[in-house]
Amino acid sequence: MGKDLPRHVGMIVDGNRRWAKQHSQESAAFGHRAGAAKIREFVTWCDELDIKVVTLYVLSADNITGRPSEELSELYEILANLTEGLSHEGRWRVQHVGRTDCLPDPLTQALVAAEARTLTNKGLHINLAVGYGGRREIADAMRSILRSHGKEGGTLEELAELLTPEMIADHLYTGGQPDPDLIIRTSGEQRISDFMLWQSAHSEFYFVEALYPDLREVDFLRAIRDYARRHRRFGS
Repeated sequence: MGKDLPRHVGMIVDGNRRWAKQHSQESAAFGHRAGAAKIREFVTWCDELDIKVVTLYVLSADNITGRPSEELSELYEILANLTEGLSHEGRWRVQHVGRTDCLPDPLTQALVAAEARTLTNKGLHINLAVGYGGRREIADAMRSILRSHGKEGGTLEELAELLTPEMIADHLYTGGQPDPDLIIRTSGEQRISDFMLWQSAHSEFYFVEALYPDLREVDFLRAIRDYARRHRRFGS
């Protein structure tokens, strides 16, 4: 399987709330805790296969405006604890992808501290997509390009001539990383939900019926094997 492995796997974490309801729990936090525990398992599976990068879509910017405040408060705490735990693994590098202006200070501090703590780690690179939106990411990349160009004294006309897809990619939250080769979504839903819109232009997709806390290693390995059998056309 080695040479056919994806370098970068994206995971759209979905189904935690439904999992809690299936287990007769009124609080969605029950499902979010189970999902956080599964994330720890999932990144271990990726590490054991020597996958280089994994991006976990755990909280979208849209979720922040659409969820009850009590659920969000519990989820923020769960994510802060998850972030800290991953950063103390010793070999993994943890990076936040998303905006922090919509997140509470304790979670932002946990994400910033995890990045600093793991900056020089050479193992699996874990992107935590928290407060993330793909369209917003592209807009932020364009703002970053405009600011950089303006500081150098360039004009808009000059930028129009210089602007390339590669330049935009370099200013995304994941600038410098390989694009995801494989994106997996749990819970049976078959939509991208504003996840890595730019980076997923040539990604392969795999959908799993299981709710995220019920994801098994065998489900993950089936996704990897399915990816390995595909002939990637990269848009052709």
